Amino acid sequence: MRIPAADAASSPFDFDRSPFTVAWEVTRACALRCVHCRAVAQPRRHPAELTTEEGLRLVEQVADAGARVLVITGGDPFMRPDIEEFVRHGRELGLRVALSPSATGRVTRERMTRLAEAGVEAVHVSVDGSTAPVHDAFRGVRGSFARTERVLALVRSLGLSLQVGTTVCRRNVRDLAGIADLVRAAGAQVWSVFFLVPTGRAQVDDLLSAEEHEAVLTWLAEFAQSAPFYVRTTAAPQFRRVVLERAAAGATFGGAAIRTGSAYVRRPSDPTAGIGVNDGKGFCFVDHLGNVCPSGFLQLAAGNVRQQPLAAIYRTSPLFRALRDPDRLGGKCGRCQYRAVCGGSRARAFALTGDYLAADPTCAYDPEAGSR
Repeated sequence: MRIPAADAASSPFDFDRSPFTVAWEVTRACALRCVHCRAVAQPRRHPAELTTEEGLRLVEQVADAGARVLVITGGDPFMRPDIEEFVRHGRELGLRVALSPSATGRVTRERMTRLAEAGVEAVHVSVDGSTAPVHDAFRGVRGSFARTERVLALVRSLGLSLQVGTTVCRRNVRDLAGIADLVRAAGAQVWSVFFLVPTGRAQVDDLLSAEEHEAVLTWLAEFAQSAPFYVRTTAAPQFRRVVLERAAAGATFGGAAIRTGSAYVRRPSDPTAGIGVNDGKGFCFVDHLGNVCPSGFLQLAAGNVRQQPLAAIYRTSPLFRALRDPDRLGGKCGRCQYRAVCGGSRARAFALTGDYLAADPTCAYDPEAGSR
């Protein structure tokens, strides 16, 4: 049974029953050649992608599962001519629909206007360097930084909510302050900081050490206290611990209440506040072929929407159920007092150890000592 938006908004959110956010990789086709691409995107669309009709049924499954947010991503979703249909259908079903395009020549004012009219509420634009040399080296295409600046201006001019995403690794960790200035100048509402997971094209050599992760998270928490936008992390749920520690020490984060539901300094009204969103826990990912995974960085298929409804896969698969049980965590993650609100990056644990329930090797926190 589909949950009406009004009823869902007024009820407690149960991550065992529903993901708050579903990301759908509508295609893996993309003109960019990003060095950290978890999808290993290709120039052409895969012939077995979900069709338009299958995609519309998937949008219905997302609503039926009780999700609130649908993120249309890729590859580059602009490589498909039918994404306006998915956006419109999602809005008709009461979903908040966000879009994550690649900054290419396909992002035109005409098409962005059509998507805004169809019901896109937010647009995620990736910025991995504050200058062209750094950003273009990430994207593998000269001129990408200039196109990204144009896309940022276009999103702002259309009045859409802007989220800027940055993947942190050795290539740009010293440029974070400069990127933060660019995020501020772009008028973004959210800075979403991704921490590299060595999967796809991303290499282990680009990964920060545990101590470097902790230093960046501490810097982000300090920065978030006075930032003019919300700061969140992906593949770094340890940010919740760092923010909670600072809040306990008296940090006010701009005078607002502190909420860390999805590794995010959030509005107090957010229904996920205080709940530890993680891979497979409040979030799931559907790839271009219909496989349902805990996240785009933990691409272990628990089922396929062509054979089984999304809700059934999310609620009953052994993989998802294990990821939602903090008592199943191994090593120091299993002993940590923050395991329910954090739980470590399950994607990075799998990438580095082969065990998605193992301790996150990039966390510097010592639960026995209660310190880094």
